[in-house]
Amino acid sequence: MSQTPITAFIKHHFRHFNAATLVEAAEAYIRHRESGGRMFLTLAGAMSTAELGISLAEMIRQDKIHGISCTGANLEEDVFNLVAHNFYERVPHWRDLRPEDEQELLDKHMNRVTDTCIPEHEAMRRIESVILAEWIARDKNGERLFPHEFFYCILRSPELRKNFQIDVKDSWLYAAMERNLPIFVPGWEDSTLGNMYAGHCIAGDIKNVHTVRTGIEYMISLADWYTRTSRESSIGFFQIGGGIAGDFPICVVPMLRQDLERRDTPLWGYFCQISDSTTSYGSYSGAVPNEKITWEKLGIKTPKYVIESDASMVAPLIFAAVLGW
Repeated sequence: MSQTPITAFIKHHFRHFNAATLVEAAEAYIRHRESGGRMFLTLAGAMSTAELGISLAEMIRQDKIHGISCTGANLEEDVFNLVAHNFYERVPHWRDLRPEDEQELLDKHMNRVTDTCIPEHEAMRRIESVILAEWIARDKNGERLFPHEFFYCILRSPELRKNFQIDVKDSWLYAAMERNLPIFVPGWEDSTLGNMYAGHCIAGDIKNVHTVRTGIEYMISLADWYTRTSRESSIGFFQIGGGIAGDFPICVVPMLRQDLERRDTPLWGYFCQISDSTTSYGSYSGAVPNEKITWEKLGIKTPKYVIESDASMVAPLIFAAVLGW
């Protein structure tokens, strides 16, 4: 790693335990890229509302990330922040809130994510009105798109751009749209806009429920991307949090190797997980990487790292090291 300010700081001070693993994982990430490897990122939790885009967008722009799997919440919340940032409210005393305080936030139509409240009308309803027009238009034309492709469409809209309240350089999804980055969103229906979409299908505004393409189709698309990309490059797996964002894409390798019997499919070539889940073989998110060897996802010699800490602190530091900040 370079000796730029942030990198020099973590190399000098982060010498043991999770801190040392952070440095090792960043160094291995850099080696993986320098050897021609690609990197696949998975995004769980509330990282978009944590404004991870400030560093993640630059990682995308500088070709340090080549594919993303994220939850529907992270997909939409980056755009919520893009169009309604000035209306967000921070709750610094969030650990002390009483049920009555939470009800007061609800009455104000402020949806809380830990220490940050997302304004329903300025964020969620504003995006709903714009994306609904896309859903209906595509539905009438018999067209079908993936959830992230609908977001790419509205981000290109001059109408939406007029409402941007942060610099687009801090939006990871905008950066992904500019590069047409492959994105996979398993379980998209478990999101605010997924719920809204279901509501519009029930109301009859959208006739074909499959106008938004499905999770199985995402897996088929991921299998195609992994097959094509792995012919030329080893693909690393950088996992933030646990859950479906990580569980879904990592399984593409055993599916290709075992279910489709494509035994020449390479295993993932690097693995790092940032998680505050308790290490446990009974918890998928807390399982140590070696367990993944038994599922034919990782190999014996795959570089493997687990950093047990808060991703909102750890991920920007690793990104800074990779970017040479």
